[in-house]
Amino acid sequence: PRSFSAAELVRAAPGPLQPYLRLMRLHQPAGTWLLYLPCTWSIGLAADPGCLPDWHMLSLFGVGAVLMRGAGCTINDMWDRDFDRKVARTASRPLAAGDISTFQSFVFLGGQLSLALCVLLCLNYYSIVLGAASLSLVVTYPLMKRITYWPQLVLGLTFNWGALLGWSAIKGSCEWSVCLPLYLSGVMWTLIYDTIYAHQDKKDDIMIGVKSTALQFKEDTKQWLSGFSLAMLLSLCVAGMNCNQTFPYYSAVAAIGAHLAHQIYTLDIDKPEDCWKKFASNRTVGILLFTGIVLGNL
Repeated sequence: PRSFSAAELVRAAPGPLQPYLRLMRLHQPAGTWLLYLPCTWSIGLAADPGCLPDWHMLSLFGVGAVLMRGAGCTINDMWDRDFDRKVARTASRPLAAGDISTFQSFVFLGGQLSLALCVLLCLNYYSIVLGAASLSLVVTYPLMKRITYWPQLVLGLTFNWGALLGWSAIKGSCEWSVCLPLYLSGVMWTLIYDTIYAHQDKKDDIMIGVKSTALQFKEDTKQWLSGFSLAMLLSLCVAGMNCNQTFPYYSAVAAIGAHLAHQIYTLDIDKPEDCWKKFASNRTVGILLFTGIVLGNL
């Protein structure tokens, strides 16, 4: 029986459209959630006490997350098409497999960025400038795995920009005592989940000569992930204190700590299927925090 999963919807799309949908990873929505959720945290924290988050802004950022995650994946695959052909997990990506050309991808990228710009132009001037500033990170992130063992850090700086942008979209500017610790917590979170993700490909990465925190940390991965988790939780507490959050917020932070502890304790870095399962479970982390923020405000 057909389901309503993202992968099934992509398979049901017209044949000529499918490579473009796969290029922007619509069939793998986990990454879109991980890009979108820091935006929801920021929008939620910026809501007035006793009020729900701005649903119009949440919807606008949801559309923006789909478009910018798609654009980021397109840029990544354009940079990495030669690498992707050498890795079993990525060899079927549209560019690596030759389903579409580099020129077609470039035109498609232009369309995605144009639509994302339309979304950005719906925000205030401060947010337009702040949002545009993230584009350099989006373009250069895929190159980082060639020059540093810390590409996951650059991904964190890129993926959590919404923690700044969501607040400014509501308030007109950033309250740095809240936004910076929230942003830092998101960066730490990305280092956790993307290091786990990178362990899927470590054998192929060694063979083709690209770098990652998985290769940097090796058997010490769990200790590093524990440190990142502690930094994330402390940063969330600082952000909460600086905007007068209440008990439900800190309860959510405690639940996130328990989730991360279980995730790290049970992680098997030598089993790609377990790494994928743990990576995908991080959507729960983001939803827990958003729920705590909403209930804390109310």
